[in-house]
Amino acid sequence: MAALDSNPRLRLHGVMSDDKPSLHAAYALKTPADNKRLYAEWAGDYDRGFAAREDYQLHIHTARAFVGAGGQGPVLDVGAGTGLCGAVLADLGVGPIDATDISAEMLEKAMRKDIYRDAIEADLNEGIPVPRYSYSGIVSSGTFTHGHLGPEVLPALLRVARPGAQFALSINAKHFEALGFATAFDKLQAEGRIEHLTLTPVRIYGDLAAGPNKDDNALIALFEKS
Repeated sequence: MAALDSNPRLRLHGVMSDDKPSLHAAYALKTPADNKRLYAEWAGDYDRGFAAREDYQLHIHTARAFVGAGGQGPVLDVGAGTGLCGAVLADLGVGPIDATDISAEMLEKAMRKDIYRDAIEADLNEGIPVPRYSYSGIVSSGTFTHGHLGPEVLPALLRVARPGAQFALSINAKHFEALGFATAFDKLQAEGRIEHLTLTPVRIYGDLAAGPNKDDNALIALFEKS
């Protein structure tokens, strides 16, 4: 496992917030600063608290869809968080996998799982600091769930993907039309930048989930970079 303090790309900030980490707080995120504050506090309890309590399933659906579409490494796990999706990918034999997230604290937890080759702290709005054409696969589970990021970051993902790279991006169904993902994908197809787009509906949470978001759905966008 890579040592975090030896990774020049990963810098821990120790940001704290007065907001209690919760699904409600996550859905209320508006800015990158809000995101950093919330997930800095949530990192320690995310897996056994949120993921287990809410019967979170989206990372499993996304990883399986990627592999089912023929996806292979090297893969960039976008919005990797604590490594839930990466762990499923690794179990399915995919690798190597790099993780990128805006939260250094989340990445610290992810790297402890010994499934990632590298951790890259990055705000997708500002791009991903890796060379062009670095990855044969791009996977994202949960990054486009809360509505604080829209299709404006898709070019940053395409930049680091090789021609023919397989994408599997989960997008909250409530945001797909409202935030312009449908229009963005139509434009990317018309411009010949992506191909073979399919949209698969899945449940974000399992049967054990409770609360106002328990029936939320997502669309897994599978496509290839042209």
